[in-house]
Amino acid sequence: MDGDDLPPSISFPEEEENIIRLHEKLDAFQTSCKLSSKRPSYTFYDGPPFATGLPHYGHLLAGTIKDIVTRFAYSQGYHVERHFGWDCHGLPVEYEVDKIHNITGPHDVEKMGVAAYNDKCREIVMRYSSQWKTVVQRIGRWIDFENDYRTMYPSFMESVWWAFKQLFEKGLVYRGIKVMPYSTACATPLSNFEAGQNYKDVQDPAVIVSFPLDNESGVELLAWSTTPWTLPSNLALCVNPDKDYVKLQDKSRDRVFIMMECRVSSLYKSPDDYTVLKELKGKDLSGLSYKPLFDYFIALKTSRGAFRVVCDNYVTEETGTGIVHQAPYFGE
Repeated sequence: MDGDDLPPSISFPEEEENIIRLHEKLDAFQTSCKLSSKRPSYTFYDGPPFATGLPHYGHLLAGTIKDIVTRFAYSQGYHVERHFGWDCHGLPVEYEVDKIHNITGPHDVEKMGVAAYNDKCREIVMRYSSQWKTVVQRIGRWIDFENDYRTMYPSFMESVWWAFKQLFEKGLVYRGIKVMPYSTACATPLSNFEAGQNYKDVQDPAVIVSFPLDNESGVELLAWSTTPWTLPSNLALCVNPDKDYVKLQDKSRDRVFIMMECRVSSLYKSPDDYTVLKELKGKDLSGLSYKPLFDYFIALKTSRGAFRVVCDNYVTEETGTGIVHQAPYFGE
C-alpha cells in the first residue's frame, strides 16, 4: 500500500469495532484456547467484581492489566484459561434487595422469610451481566463469559471451605482482635471499600494535650489529636525523626512545651508570646518517657515500655503540633 491508498481520515473507534467483529467471526479467543490446550497451564485468578453494579473506570483499568498479563503468558507458550467471575455475596446484594422491598431490618426479613429473601437476592445478581459482557468485549479483552464462576455456586463455596480447612490444619489460622468499621444497620463489619462509600468531609474536633516528661521536671510534650475519645487508651507519642522541634517557654502560662518548630505559629499568634529555649531534632526525643493522662494502663509502662516517644515519618508539618497521640487499640 502506498500513500495514495491511505484514507484521508481514520475513525479509530470504527476500526476497533471492525477488529472485534473479525475476532467474533473467527471465534478467535476460543480457537486460541483450543490450539494451546496441550501446553503447560498458566493459572490466573481473576478477582470478581460485585454483580450488582455496572462497570466503571476502575474495572476497565484492572481488566486491561489482567488482559495484558494473560496475553503475554499465552505468547510465552502457556495455555491460559480465563474465566470471568462474579462476586454475589455480601452487603451490596442485600442492600439492593432491601431498597427494592423497603426492608429496614431483620424483622422485615423474618416476615418475608429467609428462603424467600435469598431467592430475591439470586434474582438480581445477574441483572447487569449483559452490560458487563458488552463493555468488556468492547475494550477488546479476551475472557470466557459462558463458563464463568460465581461465588454463590456451591462448588465455589465448597472449594473456599476446603482451602480454609487446609490452612487450619497447617496451623495458619488463628483467632485475633482487629478494629473494624461496623454497620449498626446491617449488624456486621464493613470492608474498607464499603466503609468508604459514604465518605464525607466534615469539621473534625481536635484537642491539644500536654504530657509531662518523667525525667525533666516542668517540661511537657504538646500532642495533637482529632480523636479525643481515644485519649484514655494512649500508649505512646509519635514524632518525625527528621524534623526540627523546639523547647519553648510559654510566657502567659509560665510553662515549658516541646513541639515541632514549624507548627509554633499555628499555636501562638505572636513570637512575643514565647521564648525558644532549645532546638532539637525529632530523633532526639525518641525513647523519652512521660506521665500518662490516665492510669488505666500504667502497668504497661514497666512491663511493655509504654508511654514513650516513638518516631515515624508519617508525622507531617501540615497539621497539629508535630507530636501525635497514639492509641493502638483504636486503629491499625
